[in-house]
Amino acid sequence: MSEVKKEYLNFIEEIIEEDIASGKHNARVHTRFPPEPNGYLHIGHTKAICINFETAQKYGGKTNLRFDDTNPTTEDTEFVESIKKDIKWLGFDWEGEALFASDYFQNLYDFAVMLIKKGLAYVDDSTPEQIAEQKGTPTKAGTHSPFRSRSIEENLDLFTRMKNGEFKDGSRVLRAKIDMAHPNMHMRDPLLYRIKHETHHRTGDEWCIYPMYDFAHGQSDSIEEITHSLCSLEFRHHRELYNWLIEQLGIFPSRQIEFARMNVAYMITSKRRLKKLIAEGLVSSWNDPRMPTISGMRRRGYPAAALRNFCDKAGVAKRENVIQYELLEACVREELNKTTDRVMGVLNPVKVVIKNYPEGQVEQMEVVNNPEEEIPTKRTMPFSKEIYIERDDFKEEAPNRKYFRMAPGRNVRLKGAYIVHCEGFEKDANGEVTEIHCTYYPDSRSGSDTSGIKAKGTLHWVSVEHAIEAEVRIYDRLFTDETPDKHEDKDFLEFYNHDSLDTIEKAYLEPSLQNASPGTQYQFMRLGYFCVDETSTKEQLIFNRTTTLRDSWAKKNKS
Repeated sequence: MSEVKKEYLNFIEEIIEEDIASGKHNARVHTRFPPEPNGYLHIGHTKAICINFETAQKYGGKTNLRFDDTNPTTEDTEFVESIKKDIKWLGFDWEGEALFASDYFQNLYDFAVMLIKKGLAYVDDSTPEQIAEQKGTPTKAGTHSPFRSRSIEENLDLFTRMKNGEFKDGSRVLRAKIDMAHPNMHMRDPLLYRIKHETHHRTGDEWCIYPMYDFAHGQSDSIEEITHSLCSLEFRHHRELYNWLIEQLGIFPSRQIEFARMNVAYMITSKRRLKKLIAEGLVSSWNDPRMPTISGMRRRGYPAAALRNFCDKAGVAKRENVIQYELLEACVREELNKTTDRVMGVLNPVKVVIKNYPEGQVEQMEVVNNPEEEIPTKRTMPFSKEIYIERDDFKEEAPNRKYFRMAPGRNVRLKGAYIVHCEGFEKDANGEVTEIHCTYYPDSRSGSDTSGIKAKGTLHWVSVEHAIEAEVRIYDRLFTDETPDKHEDKDFLEFYNHDSLDTIEKAYLEPSLQNASPGTQYQFMRLGYFCVDETSTKEQLIFNRTTTLRDSWAKKNKS
């Protein structure tokens, strides 16, 4: 028996504990993650990856990565490579080489022949529309295909000719012969093979018939002797067919166990709909930082540890539910707070001139990189007579006594530097403030303040002379509705958030960021967490906002 404490077991672990205790499969645990290489992985796959890999790890088992590549029309090597990259980035590795359902095409063909010989499969010439009509409804039994009574010899001949490429796409299929009155619609003579004269990304033109997912999936599990086939809840109705095929073929008895899929508010996990977003030009690509894909979240700056922690907090359930987006962002903030350096950047600048600061003088101010470090390290940043602060940090007149930012007649501290006193400002012809005038207290330098001057507010800043320019992209949720794809009477695109991307073409950052590498994450003091975009260069710095310092969505929607 495993040493995992019973009170902390989820229902999958309870099943595994029972199997280990009974000696089933010699107490072996072998799982698999079987994505279809027809798109990039998304947040839902993240949960499936964590469950499959972490469950096997917990019990000293193994996990296979197997691509269920049974549809050559939609599959591509690009997707294979992106999936491998995403899994490794999340912190997992699979057993041996990556596997493919296409590795087993001959085995699967032989299994189909076996079913035909047992009188349990037949070649059907019906059209897709006729087959759908034959299925009946959940409350009405289906009807037999007129081709169901073909002899074993005729079916073997036709299936061989299908394989040899004698028939057109869609002209014939191979169906299992089960029960057209079965209460489970998936058991009403399901399709096993279809004709597709398409070049496969791995087998080329060797095959022109391809197994359906339901036929390839379970049998591939058995070939690999997967002990626990963990999949999301939408496959629960397929389990009966999964077990029927294993029983009729007399092969290794893998067990399918379903868990609730990961549904996150304001996100969608339909590859077809994600493709539509790209096709409509509403996002730039699969890895657009607004996309719920793993590559998109990585580009936005989400840490792998945060996604794993999010899946752990969401738990393993049997029923579908919607996980709040706030939990995901809280996990991201928790991780980034521990790991990111604090730097200064001004996104909406206004110039401040410190009138009594010596002309041409530059001081190097010492600031802490990350106060969460066990032994905090420090860096220096230049301070001079002219600086930028955020325009939102200044008011022409302080609104009330609780306003602690810059306003005429008020003192405020510049982070890591001096306390300054605001004396006035200048405006342009449009009434916009163009320059703020201040004086500073020379004895108020941070770390050696002997001035006795009080300042309740602290502002971030950058030196005008030394600031570097960067493009900053501010991202928001991709949809305005929690469940944009759950409205039967509306297209999910009606809920597309047209304000999900705001580009600041010229922000000013402290000079230490000049050589920031793509993928590096930072906390911009008082503004949020940001990540250097993968397309960023020394000549054109680009930062993506990962998330704000605290959740502001609920507050924004209430206002």
